Amino acid sequence: MDIVNTQGLGKRYGSTTVVDDLNLRIPEGCVYGFLGPNGSGKSTTMKMLLSLVTPSSGQISLFGRPLTRETRRDQLAQVGSLIEAPPGYGHLTGGENLRVVQRSLGLRADQIDRAVRTVRLQDQLDKKVRNYSLGMKQRLGIAMALAREPRLLVLDEPTNGLDPAGIEEIRELLRHLASHGVTVMVSSHLLGEIDRTADVLGILSGGRMIFQGSRSDLTSAATPDVLIDTVDPDRAGAVLREKLPARVDGHTVRVAGIDDRTTARVVEDLVGAGAGVYGVRRDEQSLEDVFMNLTSGGRL
Repeated sequence: MDIVNTQGLGKRYGSTTVVDDLNLRIPEGCVYGFLGPNGSGKSTTMKMLLSLVTPSSGQISLFGRPLTRETRRDQLAQVGSLIEAPPGYGHLTGGENLRVVQRSLGLRADQIDRAVRTVRLQDQLDKKVRNYSLGMKQRLGIAMALAREPRLLVLDEPTNGLDPAGIEEIRELLRHLASHGVTVMVSSHLLGEIDRTADVLGILSGGRMIFQGSRSDLTSAATPDVLIDTVDPDRAGAVLREKLPARVDGHTVRVAGIDDRTTARVVEDLVGAGAGVYGVRRDEQSLEDVFMNLTSGGRL
């Protein structure tokens, strides 16, 4: 079952379109990495899912039911979130902040205790929040979101400002939550921060979804450059530039954006021209390379 499903979701402010015709699908029990450059519409989308922003068009379904004015109270009670700055009163301790949450939501003490232990903050509850590091504030915010024992956890850029140790700590926490049945939606503008954590990726650019699928889907859908090793690179480059974008680097000619069938024809042409081909391979690329290609206007 999809925990989140949107159809044609859009948000406009006057003549400016921030989110455009978004069809989002988040399967149950996964970590969904919501990626895109700053300003791509990620935060606005998350706020629409949480009923903090009213959509201009489209429909949202949570837990298999349309999100409406009549149903959203019950549905959003099953959602925890951390949007923008971590919550909390700086003049209160972590424990006092959590007791405020407990009273306002009518939660049991064991729910608070379980959330605190999940984020490993139990030894820091007597400190005032204004003395917390940014990573500790993030963990406190996540504990507040987890205290209601949600089925869906929505986190907007939770690793912002964290050092590498803090980022890895959040990664471990997200994997732990998903393994215990919590569906996690986490946004970031940096693929490297969540590419080892997310099961499913959605990539936004200019308010539109340009990719949605697994990490393996992302890398297999891309078409890396073809590298052709030749004893006569100048001749090979001259032959290829008549038809294709090609760049010579030493004894290797790089050809961008061609499929296997075209590669076979290219090699045949080079051999026929006497260029002396002795190696053909595809360039290796990381998920970060694919992400940058997509969000800079490239197409899969």
